[in-house]
Amino acid sequence: MTTTDHRPATAAGQVEGASQPGRPRPDPSPAAPAVGTAWRYAAAALVLGLTLAVGFFAGRAGTPASAPAPRAASTAHLGHRPGGLEVSRDGWTLALDTPSLAAGRPGELAFRITDAAGAALTTFQENHERRMHLILVGRDLSGYQHVHPEMSADGTWRVTVTPARPGPLRAIADFWPQGAPAGVTLGVDMPVPGRYAAGPLAPPEETILVDGYTVTLDGGLRAGESNQVLVWLGHDGRPVDDLQRHLGAYGHLVALRQGDLAYLHVHPAAASQPSSVVAFGVTVPSAGTYRLFFEFRHLDEVRVAAFTVVV
Repeated sequence: MTTTDHRPATAAGQVEGASQPGRPRPDPSPAAPAVGTAWRYAAAALVLGLTLAVGFFAGRAGTPASAPAPRAASTAHLGHRPGGLEVSRDGWTLALDTPSLAAGRPGELAFRITDAAGAALTTFQENHERRMHLILVGRDLSGYQHVHPEMSADGTWRVTVTPARPGPLRAIADFWPQGAPAGVTLGVDMPVPGRYAAGPLAPPEETILVDGYTVTLDGGLRAGESNQVLVWLGHDGRPVDDLQRHLGAYGHLVALRQGDLAYLHVHPAAASQPSSVVAFGVTVPSAGTYRLFFEFRHLDEVRVAAFTVVV
């Protein structure tokens, strides 16, 4: 997975998660015709039309309001309740087996999900094509990684990661215990020893460049309200109309609140297509500054575009 937003790499294969004020930015003008206002409004109308059509035909089908949602449309994030703030919740605990990691060097991160008696959970159901999603990010919201550990028979999850630099690293485990009514999200800090100075967040910007892709975030956020957010993609001066599925969806959006790193993970609207615009419904819990990480797959590679949004 490649994350790019104009900060220089701090370790081989890794890029910091925020751009530096004052540094020259690539000129996005070559892609401007593809993401111009008229084109964006036309695409927005199409997305909204598809969304309304889905709702219309669902109503015509007579689906009762009380019918359970299909498992593929995970209820783990319904209501967009922030997660990742606690190491224990709903009877489950995120237990780290790795005391620390070294900056700039690959290391194994091992952990377990334990119950109230301390026994490791070993039965998980798939949620967006994986049994475990692990988000790693610095306390200053840099060095974002979304990885998928493998579980051994004793319930220990393991993954090799390389922290970009010293400092507290937040590990957020997003999972669904087998038979549970909803998913669970837990968080814990992982020490990465060494001299640490928090880096500044990139300023809020509507459009950024990611490996030659023009990525535009359209739509404001208001605390406690349901907000529609559109993400537009252009490449080589043309709209990207052949997005590939990534973890079962045409894109993922992870929002982290500056300060406590409250976590939200939302997925595209049901009507989303493999086109150059991806629609999300986002409800942030409070005013504040958020870092939004948009993950997308194109030409068989996953990339991440990071935005700063002030609510």
